[in-house]
Amino acid sequence: MMFVSLGIGAAIAVALIVVVSLLTGARVTSGPNALVGTTARAFTATSLDGRTLRAPWATGHPAVLVFFASWCGPCRAEMPKIASYLSTHAESPVIVMGIDALDARGAAQRFVRVDRIHFPIAFDPSGALTNGQFQFQTVPETVFVDAHGVVQDVFFGQIPTARLVKGIKALRAST
Repeated sequence: MMFVSLGIGAAIAVALIVVVSLLTGARVTSGPNALVGTTARAFTATSLDGRTLRAPWATGHPAVLVFFASWCGPCRAEMPKIASYLSTHAESPVIVMGIDALDARGAAQRFVRVDRIHFPIAFDPSGALTNGQFQFQTVPETVFVDAHGVVQDVFFGQIPTARLVKGIKALRAST
């Protein structure tokens, strides 16, 4: 009898969490993302090394945007895998760009240097891109944008390399 009561209690707790999450505007990540199919505004941002970066689709290139931060545990596991893959694969015309979110410049620069990340990294210390334009509340997140700026896919959390490759191939096929 005690196990039945515990099971019912657990089911009620889960149901309440789901209802409260939905009522408070929590993002549901199991279905399609609201960004998919929308046109992302072109942006300019300063890179970690002080250069000006533009949204790749502003110049007709499809893009993979990888949102991360040096303080994020899953990002610390994800980024070296992405960097390793990209160091051995040419993905042209797709441009992979990191967006370092809500971070300190020094910590971000150390993270990128130690993990040998050689693709462009936009610095987003205020979250204007991450929390503002793309409306992400957490990192890591990965966004696949075609050459016209239309969001094709969004992956929440630490992206497996096979999933990254699949998204890049889809972008390359769309050009």
